Amino acid sequence: MDSVYQHVIAWQEALAESGVPLSVWRIHRRIGMSGGLFLNALQRETGVQLDTEALERLSSLHAEYYLRRAGGVVPLPGAIELLGYLRDHEVPFAIATSGSRLTASSAIELLDLPPDTVLVTRDIVERAKPDPHLFLAAASLLEVDPRHCFVVGDSVWDLLAAQRASSLGVGLLSGGYGRAELQAAGAYRVYADPEDMLDHLEEVGVRPAT
Repeated sequence: MDSVYQHVIAWQEALAESGVPLSVWRIHRRIGMSGGLFLNALQRETGVQLDTEALERLSSLHAEYYLRRAGGVVPLPGAIELLGYLRDHEVPFAIATSGSRLTASSAIELLDLPPDTVLVTRDIVERAKPDPHLFLAAASLLEVDPRHCFVVGDSVWDLLAAQRASSLGVGLLSGGYGRAELQAAGAYRVYADPEDMLDHLEEVGVRPAT
């Protein structure tokens, strides 16, 4: 989903309302990371210490402001076609996101996925990226060894988590990270977006069921 910048602005507004000004570029570099780790990094970088109540309010404000912009979130080019190809050719796949079900559900609805699609959100795992829990849970629900999976992500946090899950990492440029950054974080291949990946599926070894 093309939602990175909606999340960035939502965090910026939540932080500003809480009296913690932070440049957009600093927020962007943390998108895709666990919200808890993001807030820990925020306190370190700004020197502002927040109590538990303030941290919980920040998270709630972020969700509120993101949902206000959810109408502007659209699938990335080729996303629906890529998932449709996997489904039609019986290639198992899951959606794993460090967002909560509350913030992810409106975007997921746009992907035209069948009701039995495996969906793993932050709510159901102990830790989010760069810890591997999301991807390990997804592999478990798919009943596939994580070593036989690949993870498609558009942030360095996705790819670090993929490595820790012993899965193959595939990077997308849609998150605003450069090709070299994604490769340094463990990406085996890097594509512009899902459409570009769909055109090169043979490079990541996707094989239709036989």
